[in-house]
Amino acid sequence: MSRSFKNIILVFIIGCAVFVVGHIFSGGFHFESTNEFLIDFTFYQLYSFVLSYSNMYFFDYLNGLQWKPNSLVKRILAGVIGSTLLTLMGLFFLRALTAVIFNGQNLTNFIANETWRSYTFGFWITLSIVAIFHLIYFYNKYQQNRIKEQKVIAGTASAKFDALKNQLDPHFLFNSLNVLTSLIDENPEMAQKFTTSLSKVYRYVLEQRDKELVTVDEELQFAKTYMSLLKMRFEDSIVFNMPEQASNPESKVVPLSLQLLLENAVKHNTVNSSSPLHIKIYEDKGALIVENNLQPKQILKKSSGVGLTNIKQRYNLLTDRKVNIYRETDRFAVALPILTKQVSIMRTSSQTNLDDTYVRARNYVEELKHLYYNIISYCLVIPFLIFINYQTSWDFKWFWFPIFGWGIGIGIQAFRLFINNGAYGRDWEKRKIEQFMREEENKWR
Repeated sequence: MSRSFKNIILVFIIGCAVFVVGHIFSGGFHFESTNEFLIDFTFYQLYSFVLSYSNMYFFDYLNGLQWKPNSLVKRILAGVIGSTLLTLMGLFFLRALTAVIFNGQNLTNFIANETWRSYTFGFWITLSIVAIFHLIYFYNKYQQNRIKEQKVIAGTASAKFDALKNQLDPHFLFNSLNVLTSLIDENPEMAQKFTTSLSKVYRYVLEQRDKELVTVDEELQFAKTYMSLLKMRFEDSIVFNMPEQASNPESKVVPLSLQLLLENAVKHNTVNSSSPLHIKIYEDKGALIVENNLQPKQILKKSSGVGLTNIKQRYNLLTDRKVNIYRETDRFAVALPILTKQVSIMRTSSQTNLDDTYVRARNYVEELKHLYYNIISYCLVIPFLIFINYQTSWDFKWFWFPIFGWGIGIGIQAFRLFINNGAYGRDWEKRKIEQFMREEENKWR
């Protein structure tokens, strides 16, 4: 079922509900004929479609904007103010259209006789529905963030293990030791330099095993050391070009990603003096690019794809930005997204279970704090709304809508926090998160 069709059904149901509520509050269902009923019902549906779709498009527009993580209050205020203005304008337009076209009234007379009371029902009904949609949206978004956080906790240790296991190909170590053996007899001084560089490579691997990100400068320095090993082995068959340092000292990438890409370039391409392999590292449009000329080996065992897959998975755990791969006739390049700040995806600890417990406890305290703020706001705002209702249009007691709507939201929030074993309680959330994580894990097997 398409989203548009779902929206039409949803808006129709909302129109029916508002039709029922409106007539309950206005004295009941008294129609002199079926035609009168159909006309009245059609007008309710017209109001529902115009107001609902205008607020839906506005809601989608707000969601499409890039909001900072700490701009939740600004997002809510923008939604409330925008929905208020859209609702008032929509109600005025519909009422004017009805008065002029359906009732044959003059537009000037219509405007002169308009009062705030004519807008109260439609205004508060629409805002109540908008508030419920916002509540559902932010709740779902919060749940998605929690699931993602749990996935990060569960997947980081595995990703780090795989990264360490697959970073340095055993063939590289074997070939390096062969080169070292030959250098000991032929050139002891070069053998000493080779051993020093090899120890630096492995020291760097051990130092970075618990880090999510490292500076580009660190990776470039490591790549320089790693390439010195390859040049000792292949001599002039490799031409290497890279910047001395990053344009931004604070820029960061996934650790050991350059080593994997450099190793792949050597592994999958012909490297000899007649066809040297040209490898270039440079920055472009917020990415660190590793590029080489494409000259595939004629006989090559099937690639496992571990290197690139490893890099992609680690980036997926840290950011929404993707690793881009470009393969052309004579060129192969991989663009690594450059991140400008450290991404803290979890509290560092020696035990993943401790991380899991800590994050869930921290989230529970945050939710509890939000519940208390919500209750305090409810106790302050509801009396104020009752007072406004009393001063403006006490005949129509619209304050019941926010009382029940907001109250139901607080009740659901409290149920989730304080009920463990019930449907949608805290234990239910934990079980669903674990189920989702198991399903995601099975997909990768």
